[in-house]
Amino acid sequence: MNSSAGDLMNFVNDKTRLAGFNKMELLLFTLGGREVFGINVFKVREVCETPPITKMPNMPRGVEGIISLRGSVIPVVALAPFVGLDHDGGGAKLIITEFSGHAQAFLVHDVDRIIRVDWDHVKAPQAMLVGATSLVTAITELPDGKLVSILDVEQIVADTLGDEQIPHLEPLESKPGSSVFFADDSAFARRKISQVLEKLCLPSQHAHNGREAWEKLLQLAKSAEQEGIPLADRIGMVLTDAEMPEMDGYVLTRCIKADRRFDGIPVVMHSSLSSVANRKMGQQVGVDAYVAKFDATVLANTISGMLKH
Repeated sequence: MNSSAGDLMNFVNDKTRLAGFNKMELLLFTLGGREVFGINVFKVREVCETPPITKMPNMPRGVEGIISLRGSVIPVVALAPFVGLDHDGGGAKLIITEFSGHAQAFLVHDVDRIIRVDWDHVKAPQAMLVGATSLVTAITELPDGKLVSILDVEQIVADTLGDEQIPHLEPLESKPGSSVFFADDSAFARRKISQVLEKLCLPSQHAHNGREAWEKLLQLAKSAEQEGIPLADRIGMVLTDAEMPEMDGYVLTRCIKADRRFDGIPVVMHSSLSSVANRKMGQQVGVDAYVAKFDATVLANTISGMLKH
């Protein structure tokens, strides 16, 4: 893509047309077996042939070594072992990704193509595949009936390259309206968010995807109406991931902002996708703040600021 400002904005505008329409684009790839996997195109910087990989001592499971790419040193993670497939040290392609503020290369057998899918056709693994690995956050089906597994790459990166510890955080005063409702399809992300909220001494509720979140939020709104109390006394803010099966965070935000019962309840998007395009998508649907994963201090400061308003 041309790097001029005009071309960049055309690219951003093209991608943001997906916002609010519950669609995303997946890059399909294989790991040496028959199963097909997918990764959100927004996480992908480029795809290339595998260059020489420099081995390093005491490498964690799955880490093949490092490569130098245009002046940057990038760790190479082989995905096959994480889904129970044998890895012989080879790999035809690298998917260079960037999310959560870090760049990493995923070693895969082959890359197929990019497809556009509706998030409501993307299901949680337990709904479609009994015994699915915990590293599969969602599954969708191609027109030919073949299943595509979407991996929890944030969890894989944390398992291989290390997980940042939650720092000391000053507890907040618990009062009506201090409860945080959050939605994220990644078990790893839910755990990290819960740790931050626990250190802030804030009550919380959560959901595993946008559709489940919206259903639970509607129940809370109905209950508050029946009791004759403001919904803002029950929920202080909503924290949502961007990419989730069945309903993404952009559509969830649009639903919340369109319902007057949620007036005054801020929505914060907490996503590993922090590009200009993703932030613009969040602005278009009305998010009150956009926080990149996983900086616990920034997340805590954002939550504190929203609840004090």
